[in-house]
Order: sequence, then structure tokens, then C-alpha cells
Amino acid sequence: MAKKFTASSSQLQADAKYNSRLVAKFVNCLMHDGKKSIAFKVFYDAMDIIASKIEDTDPLEVFETAIENVKPMLEVRSKRVGGASYQVPMQVRTKRQQSLAFRWILAASRGKKGKPMSVRLSTELMDAFRKEGNAMTTRENVHRMAEANKAFAHFAW
Repeated sequence: MAKKFTASSSQLQADAKYNSRLVAKFVNCLMHDGKKSIAFKVFYDAMDIIASKIEDTDPLEVFETAIENVKPMLEVRSKRVGGASYQVPMQVRTKRQQSLAFRWILAASRGKKGKPMSVRLSTELMDAFRKEGNAMTTRENVHRMAEANKAFAHFAW
């Protein structure tokens, strides 16, 4: 009987340059059409741009801090109660926090046009590091929605 393969974070190999699993996960999300080598090139070019613009800080530290800054603590989820749908604020699990942060940073980078992806990604990561930019705006909007719907928190399951 063949052994079933399951993809889990423990089987993910760390990247070659920074030896970080977080970088490997991010590159997997950045990847388009299975072209991982191109995704790594875009990411490493973005890190080189960050290193040249912020001299006194390690670019990996900028990347990790940017991800931490963008992670949401709360989000709203729809819950039907007796025919009405309520937006109920809920805490976000750690794994979902990370995936949302990746998604928002990449969406903000892809939303900017006219420059190479590595430049757009480096700009968005530096903005998130400074708690600015489109990804941070998305996070603030999610937190604002959760705060506005605090009255429905007793519907949480």
C-alpha cells in the first residue's frame, strides 16, 4: 500500500539563503504557475533592495517584523441567528494570522502597477515594517469592523 503524502509545515524545507521556513512559506504563496525559482528570485531581489535602503537592519528582520505587524488579532465572521446574519468578532488562530498577513502583503504588492514585482514587494514590506501601507490599512479595517461589531460578541461559538 502506497504511503499517503500530506503536506504539513514540518515537511517544508527552509530556504537556502536565510535558512528560514517562514521565507519558504512566503515564497510558496508568492509563486505563480509553479515557478518557484522565479518566486525566489523576486523575493531575494526584494530583500536586496530592503538591505540597500535600510542599512542598519537585517532584511530578514525587516521581513519578519513586517509579517508580525500585519497579522490580525481579531476578525469578523458571519453567524446566522434566527433569520438574521450577524458579523461576530472572533480571535484569529495563529496559522490563519500568518496566511492572512501573507495574502494581504502580496495583494497590496500585486495591486501596485508599473514597477517590477521585487520593487513593489520590497516597498510593501518596508511600509509594513514601519506600520504603514496597504496591508496595514487592510488589517486596521478588519480590526475596526471587529470593534464596531463588539455588541454581537456573545454570539461567538
